[in-house]
Amino acid sequence: MEKILKKHFLIFVLPTLLVFLVVFIVPFILGIILSFSKFTTIFNAKFVGLSNYVIAFSKGQGFSKAFAFTSVFTIVSIITVNVFAFTIALILTRKIRATNLFRSVFFMPNLIGGIVLGYTWQVMLDAILLQFGQTLLANAKYGFIGLVLLMNWQMIGYMMVIYIAGLQNVPQELIEAAKIDGADSKDTLFNVTIPMVMPSITICLFLTLANSFKLYDQNLALTAGAPLKKTQMLAMNIVDTMFSRNGFEGVGQAKAVVFFIIVAVIAYLQLRFTRDKEVEN
Repeated sequence: MEKILKKHFLIFVLPTLLVFLVVFIVPFILGIILSFSKFTTIFNAKFVGLSNYVIAFSKGQGFSKAFAFTSVFTIVSIITVNVFAFTIALILTRKIRATNLFRSVFFMPNLIGGIVLGYTWQVMLDAILLQFGQTLLANAKYGFIGLVLLMNWQMIGYMMVIYIAGLQNVPQELIEAAKIDGADSKDTLFNVTIPMVMPSITICLFLTLANSFKLYDQNLALTAGAPLKKTQMLAMNIVDTMFSRNGFEGVGQAKAVVFFIIVAVIAYLQLRFTRDKEVEN
């Protein structure tokens, strides 16, 4: 069987490889080339060097402000989502009634589209804020809080499922040995449970990091960057630049390349750091 698989390897891999090249590799390379060009379509691109990157970081583009806002949002979201998800996972791995029901209820928000979530939360939060003479679109502080709440509501259930899978794989012998050695619940959690679920933590941190940085639908529906683009995140800034129809398509593409590099570097560092903390069963 192994010899047959090796002999026909290309036959099975070629269709997937061709699709991967067409929908990912070729557009990715073309996007990098276009980031150094001024264009309206890919057939009339004119090379302009690094000028697109210089314009991208100019004050009028708002890219730096969007990056700062996105970074703060990402840090807060990573902490809150993973702390709440891990806490709920711990509770639901105890022997309590209706555990499966609670798991399903917490996971359901992840199945709802970002646009629907954004408009739904906008209506709910504005209904509350109007009682105090405020709205999400009038105050950037409330817009930020609204985005964090929305992100938590959507992602906690998904991360919870991953944490539950990790917690269920922790050998009970280790827990019992820790109790015999006199460890209390806190010591067992930090010295046994958390080190053993580090692979799950690695995955959850990566997914939360990537989804927070790439957030677009929810940002568009909830605040659309208002007021005065103070709640505009990186993805929205890039899309607005690309489709502004002011000859900034190349600038938008340059922003997209920078955006990719930022997310790739941060994700790599996060994976490198958390994987070093993992222990083998």
